Amino acid sequence: MRRVCFLLQVRPERLAEYRERHQKVWPEMLEALSRTGWRNYSLFLRDDGLLVGYLETPDFQKALKGMEAEKVNERWQREMAPFFTPMAGRPDENMAPLEEVFHLD
Repeated sequence: MRRVCFLLQVRPERLAEYRERHQKVWPEMLEALSRTGWRNYSLFLRDDGLLVGYLETPDFQKALKGMEAEKVNERWQREMAPFFTPMAGRPDENMAPLEEVFHLD
């Protein structure tokens, strides 16, 4: 299992709504994430908009490609894009994994 951590930036003026949306993630989106190999997926949000994502998956590229093929993901990404600071492409296309330099285990 590979541990993956990534950073994105949420617009500070959209923090409350971003938090609210993640209290009500669509059931079909949750099912798609599970089906495509996203495990132990968490998002952490700082008050300045820094978003830290963490997940475990056997193959991150395969997990991303699996979600790319899910129709629900296209709808979710389109709705979530305005919450983020300007970037090229969709938010899920900007999930660049950070290098893991230490793990206690």
